[in-house]
Amino acid sequence: MTGRAAPGRVHALIVGIERYDAGESWDLPGPARDAVAFHRLLRAAGVPEDRLRLHLAPLPPYVPDVPYAPADHATLRRVLVRELPAQPGDVLWVWWGGHGVLDRSGGLRLFCADATTADKVGIDLESALTRYAGDAVPGFAEQLWIVDACETFEEALNFRDPLPAQALPVGRRDLAHRQTVLRAAGRGRVAANDPLRATGLFSDVLLGLLTERTAALPGPPDPEELFPAVRERLAALRKEGRTLQHPEIRLQSAERVEILPPTGPSGGERAASPLVRAVDALLAYPFMADPVERQALVGQLSTRVTATLPRHTKARTDATGILNTLARRHPGALWELYDAVVSLDDDPSLKEELGAALGELEQRGGGVRGTR
Repeated sequence: MTGRAAPGRVHALIVGIERYDAGESWDLPGPARDAVAFHRLLRAAGVPEDRLRLHLAPLPPYVPDVPYAPADHATLRRVLVRELPAQPGDVLWVWWGGHGVLDRSGGLRLFCADATTADKVGIDLESALTRYAGDAVPGFAEQLWIVDACETFEEALNFRDPLPAQALPVGRRDLAHRQTVLRAAGRGRVAANDPLRATGLFSDVLLGLLTERTAALPGPPDPEELFPAVRERLAALRKEGRTLQHPEIRLQSAERVEILPPTGPSGGERAASPLVRAVDALLAYPFMADPVERQALVGQLSTRVTATLPRHTKARTDATGILNTLARRHPGALWELYDAVVSLDDDPSLKEELGAALGELEQRGGGVRGTR
């Protein structure tokens, strides 16, 4: 999949959702700005404005300087099911930034702007990919889907109600389409966002790499050249402690269906154990550096639990002992700990990663048995 596409034969669905009907706790500064930056890249490559569908839910005070449509569920579903499939074209870009969750069947749900805590409306990514890989979409033989969204396990978020069925209608599968799917987070992980710079780390990396490859636009660049560079830059961010995510690329065509393994400098990396991930997620909270505040945190747990906890003056040793003991002897108390932590600091990105990490630790049984 290389560039050189005729700009008039290129279409894009570009989504950036920063504000949700669920309220301030879902605010996510960055995706709308990243989406506008991607829109500018395709416009600069000559793609006509009427081929670019830009759907945003920006978070004030940001005001996009380009026209855009809403990013509610009905609008985005109509675009995916009715409008885009009717367009003649060779290349389709889909860029999506916002909140997501990995449902219990392993599918990625992408929440729309009108999602609430009681009605989590969204797009089922797998059904969208299936629709666009069959005869329901006669055009767009070349497709690149870029998704910067969390893939936290649904059960780790303790939703009161299960996610509703939201699959898109699909047609009959064929061999006429080639899809490349870039996903930011990796199974069970959070896609990190930089609220100060108002950008997703994965989106920032992608935008930088695509800017370096403008000669290949507006058609998709070669994914097997692009993705090693993506992984290398994310690996550097992991070493800096800025993220724990491991991006994924899936290639699907008549010739192959595969997920590319890690390559280059990041190929030798070992994924963090559930215990290490949980410790890192807990220590990401600034108050954990203060032994007095750590004691206040532990004091919120039930006495049957606190009586068994080993304690230490060093923050990392203390956090490791607490989590290791809870996971081995009181697994249910991991969520007591979660509630206590978020009562002290309800930062959305920190609590999302902590919830995902504790869910993985609980599933794996935790403790030093999970380390390598």
